[in-house]
Amino acid sequence: MPIIEVEHLTKEYRLGTLTSLKDSLTNLGRRLTGRPPVERERFKALDDVSFSVEEGEVVGIIGHNGAGKSTLLKILAKVTTPTRGRVYVGGSVAPLIEVGAGINPELTGRENIYLNASILGIPKKVIRRKIDEIIEFSELEQFIDTPVKRYSSGMQVKLGFAIATSLDAEILIIDEVLAVGDLAFQRKCFDRMEELIKRQGKTVLVVSHNLRQIQRLCDRVILLDHGKIIQDGDGVTVCNAFYEISEKLIQKALTSSRIQSSGEVEIIDISFFTPEGEFTEDIQFQQDIIIKIKLKAFTILKKPLFSIGIHTTDFLYLATHGDQVAPVLAAGTHTVQCKIKNFPLLPKGYSLRLSIDAEDYGRTVFYGENLKHFHVVNPKANKIHASEGFVKLECEWSQGEHLQIKNNRK
Repeated sequence: MPIIEVEHLTKEYRLGTLTSLKDSLTNLGRRLTGRPPVERERFKALDDVSFSVEEGEVVGIIGHNGAGKSTLLKILAKVTTPTRGRVYVGGSVAPLIEVGAGINPELTGRENIYLNASILGIPKKVIRRKIDEIIEFSELEQFIDTPVKRYSSGMQVKLGFAIATSLDAEILIIDEVLAVGDLAFQRKCFDRMEELIKRQGKTVLVVSHNLRQIQRLCDRVILLDHGKIIQDGDGVTVCNAFYEISEKLIQKALTSSRIQSSGEVEIIDISFFTPEGEFTEDIQFQQDIIIKIKLKAFTILKKPLFSIGIHTTDFLYLATHGDQVAPVLAAGTHTVQCKIKNFPLLPKGYSLRLSIDAEDYGRTVFYGENLKHFHVVNPKANKIHASEGFVKLECEWSQGEHLQIKNNRK
């Protein structure tokens, strides 16, 4: 029997709370005449959602902001109630659904540990045995007897995560907390999650916008969109579907570039061409591509250095290359081209950046990001997705020991 069952779950909210005097009098008149009042528009945060989770299963829930992810977790954690539908949770739940959730700001960190343990029905003798471990993990030894209202939001998350993942609850519900705190603590949180999943076999529901974490932690992923489940399956397949949806939305949203210019150069056009000279919008994976840059120089540029770069849509810089095109670039219109051999980046959406420096990097006359959004495509049947990384390694495998090792010891 599943440990979590959700059947036809719907959660509605009434939009707006303030009512004008005119609306109030109108509705009063309708009631007096036996007619129903005019109700405000209702918003469905969740719309007829159904799924089940087996004991020990690790399920990721992804989707854009407003898709209904946090609402779903709050209903499962009994923080809020559904409008319609049935929810069955067959075990104790340790929720960590937002900063400060389940934490009383007037109590100290130590008192909050005991409070949360008592809510989960854990005896005091058990929590006394674990409290040192919880405090050590939270890295709050110096502040553990200070009221939580004096904690920063990051300190509250550290305490909440340490409590939620140290207590013996059958189900752990986590919403975006792996992205909070310093990098070292994020690493600790991720390691703790893997320990709970692989060694202790906990049932975990986790919401995160970090798809790489979701894919690593979860064998199964549910994709929500406008309160509905649009895909439920293995992590790689569902995350790749979300990548594709996100790329389409990003391409529509990318209408402006980030540009810094001295005014000496204007970029007229950037286009992609095959080695045969055919114009193309997309780049073929592991094929040669020519990038043509048409520009206008308003003055003479000595020792111009052109650098082309590629970044993700969230500005993770992936690759760059620069070179001097000519000793001097005269005033006027020019076309500069860069040929990239065996384009190595895996299929996904990327953006182009360009910098132009003069006098051996003495000064920058142009720098721009998001200058051109493009997709890398793979026409082959065995598609490789960027969720598996960004670059395909060129390797040669062999069996046996073929490497001749030189002994340089004296």
